[in-house]
Amino acid sequence: MERENITFVVEEALRLDLFLVEKLGQTRNQIAQLIEQNAIEINGKRCAKPGVKLKEGQYVQILFPKAKSTPAMVIDFDVEILYEDNDILVINKPSSLTVHPAPSVKEPTLVDWLKHKGISLSTLSGEERHGIVHRLDRGTCGVMVVAKNNTAHEALSRQLQDKSMGRYYLAVCTPPLKDEETTIDRPIGRSAQNRLKMAINEAGKSAKTMFRKLLTSHDGNSELIVCKLFSGRTHQIRVHLESISRHIHGDHLYGGQAKDIKVEHILLHAYMLYLVHPTTGESLHFKAPLDAVMETYLNKHFNLKELHANIDAIRFEHLFSA
Repeated sequence: MERENITFVVEEALRLDLFLVEKLGQTRNQIAQLIEQNAIEINGKRCAKPGVKLKEGQYVQILFPKAKSTPAMVIDFDVEILYEDNDILVINKPSSLTVHPAPSVKEPTLVDWLKHKGISLSTLSGEERHGIVHRLDRGTCGVMVVAKNNTAHEALSRQLQDKSMGRYYLAVCTPPLKDEETTIDRPIGRSAQNRLKMAINEAGKSAKTMFRKLLTSHDGNSELIVCKLFSGRTHQIRVHLESISRHIHGDHLYGGQAKDIKVEHILLHAYMLYLVHPTTGESLHFKAPLDAVMETYLNKHFNLKELHANIDAIRFEHLFSA
């Protein structure tokens, strides 16, 4: 059941938005949405100013907004559910499905599907992003976790920050990586040349990705790799690969010559998710089966026996802990 409100006592003078970021484990953008929705009270009075200076001893109450009903929309697709309990829902997001509504999005989104199914969702991220703790790009398929209540959402957000929650991605890139292990730690920001793209930008936000070789294709021209993110920037894997002249098959935005390879969507798949259950404290792992497009491509271009031996969760953990 959703909590109607939560109250904190101010222990030291601090800006309201920074105070809530610390208490809730959310980003400043998410906190700004809550404040804009008049969901914050200080000593019983609504406050819509994120920069207001709190005083020691004040009470800050959060009145979490309730999910609003969505106008009737034709939902003619389904999403595979990998796991569900009272706190979390783990799904295998298909490629071409946008995670949440935006002004530029005209088709139904994952959030629309969740509401259509009547699934209980957290409200911490605002009306357009109910339940969404983290996201995948529209073209990327694979595993995602959805928060079904605000308590779970807060716990999972803290795990994103302290890295106790994360994902391993599979990608087919060309040409093969030069080294067995490649780590790129370079900031990412909006591209000055193409506003649709992100790029390495020293004025951007910090971003770190680790890549490991898994398997080379029959012709030696491409490679299956596994990627681990240590930050969550838009297009991060694609931008970091482009910075070393590598491209993911089927990527029409960053793909270089790889965009000419005939596949129905980008061959980037969030394969495994690990997290700590927000209520039980149990360490959990979830794997999202490959979709038909990626599975068909891998079966055709890679050794099947070696392929299945290489995409193993235990092996991934060993690769990135070594």
